[in-house]
Amino acid sequence: MSERGSDFYDQEANFEKYMERRQWQENANDTLEKPVMLELIGDVAGKSILDLGCGDARFGAELLDSDHRGAKYTGIEGSKNMVRTAQETVRGMNAQIEHAFMEDWTYPANQYDLAISRLAIHYIEDTDTLFRSIYSALKDNGRFVFSVEHPVITSTLQPSGTRTNWIVDQYFVEGYREQQWLGGSVKKMHRSIESYYMALQKAGFHVEHLRESTPQRQYFVNEETYLRRQRIPLFLFLSARK
Repeated sequence: MSERGSDFYDQEANFEKYMERRQWQENANDTLEKPVMLELIGDVAGKSILDLGCGDARFGAELLDSDHRGAKYTGIEGSKNMVRTAQETVRGMNAQIEHAFMEDWTYPANQYDLAISRLAIHYIEDTDTLFRSIYSALKDNGRFVFSVEHPVITSTLQPSGTRTNWIVDQYFVEGYREQQWLGGSVKKMHRSIESYYMALQKAGFHVEHLRESTPQRQYFVNEETYLRRQRIPLFLFLSARK
């Protein structure tokens, strides 16, 4: 079987470095990505939530903790290390974690009010099949909200460390691009914004929102970091309804 994106986190050194990185002040996930996801998701009271590539499920725990009116959470995660961590994170909550790759999981029909995915779908090669599965798993009027690494970023190889230049090249040549990250190697699927948008429409979704990671000053302590984040979009967000 070919390597999956979540396999990266089952290498102990990579997993430890990632968990450590998430604790950094002003990490991009918390300053740029999470605020937009929360804005697009909105109120989750009473909703059945499906989280694809849920990681350590801290986001799921936050959603459940913010709601005291019966939300239910199901997290799907391919990494064994992440699954163990996620199960501890949501222990005692109205939640379950399943160990499966999102592209292989059996999606129940008409089950969820909301499907979400944070920075995981860019590991998936076949979004057409995945989006059809998500569509079928949502109830009528259900919503799908996800973030991916921005195609401006995935369009070129990305050396580790702080970047100073971004050269967009071969933008319409879609396929896996390899990245050196956290001392390891990871492959991410590059596709254009148009491809994400059209894959949603092809699956039957009505696309409601398209967002990029415009930095919002209130989430930054360091002015230099805030100014640097204005140079290039790191993340792409799409919200769609069944």
